Amino acid sequence: MTTQPRRPRNSPRAKVPPSLATTAATATTPAAEPRDPESAAPCPIVGIGASAGGLEALEQFLGSVPASSGLAYVVVQHLDPTYKGMIVELLQRATAIPVTQVADGTKVEPDHVYVIPPNRDLSILHGALYLLEPAAPRGLRLPIDFFFRALADDQQAGAIGVILSGMGSDGMLGLRAIKEKAGAVFVQTPASAKFDGMPRSAVDDGQADVVAHAAELPGRILDYLKHLPKLDTPSQPPSSDANQSGLEKVLVLLRARTGHDFSLYKKSTLYRRIERRMGLHQLAHIGDYVRYLRDNPQEADLLFKELLIGVTRFFRDPELWQQLRTEVLPALLLARPEGSVLRAWTAGCSTGEEAYSLAIVFREVLQDLGPAAHFGLQIFATDLDHDAIDKARAGTYPANIAADVGEERLKRYFVQEEHGYRVSNQIREMVIFAPQNLVMDPPFTRLDLLSCRNLLIYLESELQKRLLPLFHYSLEPGGVLMLGSAETIGDATDLFAPLPGRTRLYQRRDHDARSELAGFSSAFARQRASAAAVSTAATSTDASSLSPPNLQALTEAELLLHHCPAAVLTNDKGDIVYISGKTGKYLEPAAGKANLNILAMAREGLSGALHSAFAKAVRQKTTVRLNALRVGTNGGTQYVDVAVQVLATADATRDMVLVVFRDVAAPATATPVLAPDPVGAHRARLSAAEKELAQCRDELHITREEMQSSQEELRAANEELQSTNEELQSTNEELTTSKEEMQSMNEELQTVNHELQAKLDELSQASDDMKNLLNSTDIATLFLDDDLKVRRFTTQTTSIIKLIPGDAGRPITDLVTELDYPQLADDVREVLRSLIFRECRVPARDGRSFTVRIMPYRTQDNRIDGVVITFVDVSAAHAQEQTLRAALATLQGRFAAQTAALGQAKALEEVLTKAQSILENRLGDLKA
Repeated sequence: MTTQPRRPRNSPRAKVPPSLATTAATATTPAAEPRDPESAAPCPIVGIGASAGGLEALEQFLGSVPASSGLAYVVVQHLDPTYKGMIVELLQRATAIPVTQVADGTKVEPDHVYVIPPNRDLSILHGALYLLEPAAPRGLRLPIDFFFRALADDQQAGAIGVILSGMGSDGMLGLRAIKEKAGAVFVQTPASAKFDGMPRSAVDDGQADVVAHAAELPGRILDYLKHLPKLDTPSQPPSSDANQSGLEKVLVLLRARTGHDFSLYKKSTLYRRIERRMGLHQLAHIGDYVRYLRDNPQEADLLFKELLIGVTRFFRDPELWQQLRTEVLPALLLARPEGSVLRAWTAGCSTGEEAYSLAIVFREVLQDLGPAAHFGLQIFATDLDHDAIDKARAGTYPANIAADVGEERLKRYFVQEEHGYRVSNQIREMVIFAPQNLVMDPPFTRLDLLSCRNLLIYLESELQKRLLPLFHYSLEPGGVLMLGSAETIGDATDLFAPLPGRTRLYQRRDHDARSELAGFSSAFARQRASAAAVSTAATSTDASSLSPPNLQALTEAELLLHHCPAAVLTNDKGDIVYISGKTGKYLEPAAGKANLNILAMAREGLSGALHSAFAKAVRQKTTVRLNALRVGTNGGTQYVDVAVQVLATADATRDMVLVVFRDVAAPATATPVLAPDPVGAHRARLSAAEKELAQCRDELHITREEMQSSQEELRAANEELQSTNEELQSTNEELTTSKEEMQSMNEELQTVNHELQAKLDELSQASDDMKNLLNSTDIATLFLDDDLKVRRFTTQTTSIIKLIPGDAGRPITDLVTELDYPQLADDVREVLRSLIFRECRVPARDGRSFTVRIMPYRTQDNRIDGVVITFVDVSAAHAQEQTLRAALATLQGRFAAQTAALGQAKALEEVLTKAQSILENRLGDLKA
């Protein structure tokens, strides 16, 4: 079994000028890039990162540095770009070695301290320091990460990073790069730091090799370097048999502790990582490290983490992601029908950065295609490290990922939190994380995209050749394989074709010549092989029946049946899984309900000792032997040797228990004597008693150990229960507070409910009053909305317009009316438009007459919401009016006749007046 390492991390070379960038390897090589030894720095270089409160820690650190340590120290701080500080003068007071500010192109010399100037990023190439203009705006700069990445690339395994007091998480990603190159990381104790943000981030991320006070770190660094191989010579596998045996023992102990086999891991990487651990523990020989590893199981866990190389970042190798966005993913989507869901697998995902990068790029591709594109992407991200999977599932990352993600993507696909960023739900829901061993567990299939970047470089070529057919099998025709910048497909050109460009993108060829997985040592391959065997069994039955018998198989079966000791295979609880040979002399069914537990079936004399030995073997993972146990049989006794062994194989029997029974002769003290010998009999009884006493003591000792273990477990369980009890009490208090708040809210709701009920009663009363008022007036009233639909009407209205209660909501134009008023709808629209009421008298077809009044319906907020139409029956008034008009006409005729007679009288009067006047005139003349 070979384990699956996690992907390493490269330094951000996009920020380094081309003249400073190193050339990536073009073949499958180890993680460390080859360098010219003559161009390397003449001394080890220690990168020191500090921020707020870092001056005090730097003074403590440099004050403990010897005058002739032979090391160079480069200090990187967060400095105000507009302020020329006195950091050089202040640090010079604390140390005897020279302290200078870095100038562009400064060659690093031993026993010197170099300080970064303000408003500059610092890089290193072949032992020379170079100053660069900051690429990020002020406030987003991460100078410590930038320098640590460059230091890791330049110094490889000789890189040493130190984190002192400071706020934020700057330096954490740079420390990952140093650990990727097998460098060492030293961190100030967070409790002793004035600001513990940076030290705590490094410790919580698992990157710290040594955590100590600032004044103690220089001595720890020197002790580490004393036991480290020469930095100018690459790690080579030792040629001596002793060293080779030591490496194999390390791998055996590592497999026993973690269950994973690193035998097909590249030997150069193994030795480099083991030598680094030896240097940290100040061990000179690998044999010493084997003993230390055996005596300290926790060291195996740390070495396991070291070999996984869990270093990654967002959008690593920008050219690859750009090609993926502009060419690969659009081509895959165009080849699929609308609504399809693409499947992708990120093997060795570490803490999830690459899986989330793929999800973000897919979202951007969908945006480029437009809103009409409806596709989905399901990403399966797996890794061997359970802790890394847990971090990936959480989806939280430090604030310094801004340098890799970019401001626009951070705003769109991340949610800012107190200590960094968290991926948004739309991205998180696209990825499924799961722990998986790439070699042993079945792969994902029917994939459109498979990413296995910077993983193959840590594996021997033999395993690489076995993994590539697996990848070919997992991909759909036309699927794309993504490899790291230092990886190739080797001679698997019949399985994959490279895509255009310098990126390591390959397309699956439709070729099945090497798609068989029979040689792949995984459970998946075994399942396929067994299925193939079953499918061919039927065709070979006749031929096998005619073949000669297999003498070897027959002989082995006979030996197993009659000459091998009886044995029982159980699980760790004692339940029998398999029985080999005849075990009736040692085991018998227990009375009562059927029970196939070996501890319950053991015969008299075997039960107690077997129970203790079984528990000890399971607890210590070792083989326990019991000699000359006296076991009762049917009417007699026999002596048996018992071996209880916990299996440590890598197949289905792992952690199962094998119990082997072997009959032995009776001890010499138990053989019958030929003549009476009281002294011998007494000695025999005394020897038997001593033996039973020793056995009882052993059982008592085992029982005490089990009791102590149980007490420790109970104590731990008690502590957990106490912690749980405190949490439950806290939760209970919160629930009590919530209950009080709910009660208060309930009271408020009840008050509001009473108010609403009172308001409802008032409205109901007002509605009844209005209804009775309208009915008592005997005036037909009709309410219409803005669309001329019936809203409400009074009972009197039904005698004029054919209305029923179900007509509410119907247009007035759809109803039959007795009125001779065809322009009713037009008049209503005119009133709604002009907001001026309209009144007219309208006759009915049955002889009645009505006065129709149309007025706008106004709400309390002075809003027009329809019209009110009233119909007043004026038939009686109209009849009276007609009668009065007839009487008036008669009177008018009479008056006219009288007027005519009066006129004639007036004319006669005028004639008489004129005649009188003439007579008077004549009289006057006569008198004259």
